[in-house]
Amino acid sequence: MNEKQKILETFPNPNPERDYTIIHTAPEFTSLCPKTGQPDFATIILEYIPDKLCVELKSYKFYLQSYRNDGIYFEAVTNKILNDLVEVLQPRYMKITAKFNTRGGIHSDIIAEYRKEK
Repeated sequence: MNEKQKILETFPNPNPERDYTIIHTAPEFTSLCPKTGQPDFATIILEYIPDKLCVELKSYKFYLQSYRNDGIYFEAVTNKILNDLVEVLQPRYMKITAKFNTRGGIHSDIIAEYRKEK
């Protein structure tokens, strides 16, 4: 488990017998551009179907805030968030949508998905 994953706390899924979707929207995500050092701002949308565990929201907020001073590309951070959450939660399905604010006249959305193999 990496240092960022250690921030994440979980609780038991109250209805593991059912597929249902949880969506959390975090509109204040910040990381740094690794080329310029300037801040990048995004809305991170976490959508998942839990299996045995759910993510605790306060820890998820602190996890996202841990990227505030990290120089990391849009594509890398989106996939890292997905990988970390999948490893900790082992969901049935998960999708991360990162909607980065316009920079240089270009708006970027990065979408990464995971499906548990049956």
